[in-house]
Amino acid sequence: MISFRNFALRRGERLLLSDVDLTLHAGWRVGVIGRNGAGKSSLFAALMGDVEPDKGDLDLPGKARIASVAQETPHLPDPALDFVLSGDVDVHAAVQAEANAFANEDWEAVAEAHHRLEELNGYDASARAGRLLHGLGFPAETHGKAVSDFSGGWRVRLNVARALMTPSDLLLLDEPTNHLDLDAVVWMEEWLKRYDGTLLVISHDREFLDNVTTHILHLHDGRAKLYVGNYTDFERQRAEHLRLQQITHLKEQAERAHLQSFIDRFKAKASKAKQAQSRMKRLAKLAGTEAVRAERSLHITLPEPLRLPNSLLSLHDVEAGYGADAVILHNINFGLEAGDRIGLLGPNGAGKSTLVKTLVGELEPLDGERKAHPDMRIGYFAQHTVESLVFGTTPLDHLRTLAPDVSNQELRDFLGRWNFPGDRAFEIIDTFSGGEKARLALALIAYRRPNVMLLDEPTNHLDLDMREALAEALSDFDGAIVMVSHDRHLIGLVCDEYWRVAGGKVEPFDGDLDEYAAWLRSRPGSDNPKTPAPKAQPAIAAAPAKPVSKVNPHKLQKAEALVADLEAKLGGIDTQLADPKIYGNAGRVAELGREQTALRSKLETAEAELLALYD
Repeated sequence: MISFRNFALRRGERLLLSDVDLTLHAGWRVGVIGRNGAGKSSLFAALMGDVEPDKGDLDLPGKARIASVAQETPHLPDPALDFVLSGDVDVHAAVQAEANAFANEDWEAVAEAHHRLEELNGYDASARAGRLLHGLGFPAETHGKAVSDFSGGWRVRLNVARALMTPSDLLLLDEPTNHLDLDAVVWMEEWLKRYDGTLLVISHDREFLDNVTTHILHLHDGRAKLYVGNYTDFERQRAEHLRLQQITHLKEQAERAHLQSFIDRFKAKASKAKQAQSRMKRLAKLAGTEAVRAERSLHITLPEPLRLPNSLLSLHDVEAGYGADAVILHNINFGLEAGDRIGLLGPNGAGKSTLVKTLVGELEPLDGERKAHPDMRIGYFAQHTVESLVFGTTPLDHLRTLAPDVSNQELRDFLGRWNFPGDRAFEIIDTFSGGEKARLALALIAYRRPNVMLLDEPTNHLDLDMREALAEALSDFDGAIVMVSHDRHLIGLVCDEYWRVAGGKVEPFDGDLDEYAAWLRSRPGSDNPKTPAPKAQPAIAAAPAKPVSKVNPHKLQKAEALVADLEAKLGGIDTQLADPKIYGNAGRVAELGREQTALRSKLETAEAELLALYD
C-alpha cells in the first residue's frame, strides 16, 4: 500500500503538486496521466527516493522491492541475454558464483551455488530472460549480441526487459511503449496484466492505458485525483465531474446574487437589519465553487496540398531490401491514390520501415518498378527525423531554411498554429522536450505542403492532446497517408484500411486492429497459439479498393461530442430553471430562456449533422 498524506512536491521554484491525500493498494495497475510539466516523472522520482517531498509524507511498505526502467544504457560488452538476466540481482549473483566455483574447481562452492539457485527458482531464469527479449522484438540470434552493438532505441528495449526481469513489488514504467512497435506493445500489455505487484505507468497511449490499467491518477493544476477504471472510464467520470461542478457553480452564483441583492436593499433599514445580517453570514459561508475553466485544446492543420493528382505512387512486382544478399520483401504490388489512408501492420523486423523507405525513394527497388506522379510531394516522418533537428537553433531558424523569402510574421503565425506561439519561436530547441521536438519536426513537414504523408512511428513522445490534434489533422488531410504506429487509437482514427507486412510479403489485411492482435497471439511462440487469425486477402496489382460508405471515425467522434456537450448545457439550464428561487430575478429567467432556445436549435442541427455521417 502506498500512501500520500498532505504531500507536496517542488522542482526548483515551481510547485508541482500540493495537498495530495490518497492511497494506492497492492495489485492496482495505475496509469499516471497529465500534461507535460504536471509532475509525473517527478512523482516517480519521489517514489524512488531520489527527491524529497516539499511537505507531507509518502509512505511505502518497508521492504517493498521497486523496479524501474533506467534512463541510460551503458555501452557494455555483455551479451543482451546476460544484461537482461542481471536485472534479477540475486539470481545473477548465484549464476556468477556457480561459474566461478566451477572455474576454481571448488565443489563445495558449486554445491552452495546450486542450492541457492534452487531456492531462487533460478534455473529457468535464462529462459525467462529470453522470453522477455523475444516478446520485445529481439530475434533469437541477437540474444548473444553485445549491448554496445545495439542502437539507442533497441537499448531502451533492453532496459525495459531488464526492469521486467527484476523481482518487484512496485513497478514504475515511464513511457514504456516509446520505441516499441505494435507487436511488442500488444505483448507487453499481456505481460503487465499478469504482473502480480503494483504497477504505476506513465503513458500517452490511450489504448495501452485502456487495456492495462485498473485506475487512473490524473495530475492537473497541482492536484492529483484518483479515478477507478481505465482511461475511457476516466474520461467519462471527469466529464461528469466537470459538468456537476459547473452546475453547482452556477447555482451558487445565482444564490450569491440573490443574497447580495437583499443585503444591498435592506441593510440600512432597521426593520430588516437582522434579516440582512443573517444573509451576510450565509453569503460568507458559501463554498466558493470554481467555475470550470475550459482547457486550451491543441488544434493543428495540415496545409492543403499544392497539387493533388489522383494516382500518386505505385510499386509493381518490386523486390525491396538492402542488396542482393538482403532482400526483405518480395513481389510488392502496392498503389497510393489521393484519399488513401493505409496503416501498415506486421511483426518487428518484417520490413515495414523497408517498405516505407522504398515508397519514399530512399531505397531503390532491387527489382520491379516504382512509379511516382511528377507532382507528388512526400512528407516523410521517420523514427530518426527528430534527431535531424539542428541543436543551437530555434524553430524560426528551421522554418527559415525552408522559406528564406517569407516574412518573419508569416512564419511565426505558422509556428503559432503548431503551439509554438510568441517568443517560443525564438527559443533554442536544445531545451525542448522530446514531444516538442517531434511536434516541430511534424510542423516542418507540414509546411512543405505534401500530398503524400509517410509516417513511421510519429507519436513517440507526443502527449495525448497532441496525438488527438494530429489524428484530427490527418483525418482532414486530402492527400494519401501511409502510417506505421504502435498507437492503435491514432491508427484506428486515421486509417481506413490495413496492409500486413509479414513473411516477406505485403498484402491487404482483412480485419481490424483487434483481429490483428488476435493474429499476433496465434503465431508460433506466442502465449495463445489457438486464437484464430483472419486470413489476408491475396495481393493485387492495383491500388486497393476504397471502402464503401465508411464513416470517418474522427468526424463521428467530434459530432457525438458536440451533441453530448449541447445536451449537457441544456441540462444545466433546465436545472437552473427548476430552482424556484431564480424566479425572483425576472431578467435572469429571460436570459436563460433565450439561451435554452438557442441551444435547442444548435442541438437539432448537430443531431442532423451526426445522422448525415451515416448516409
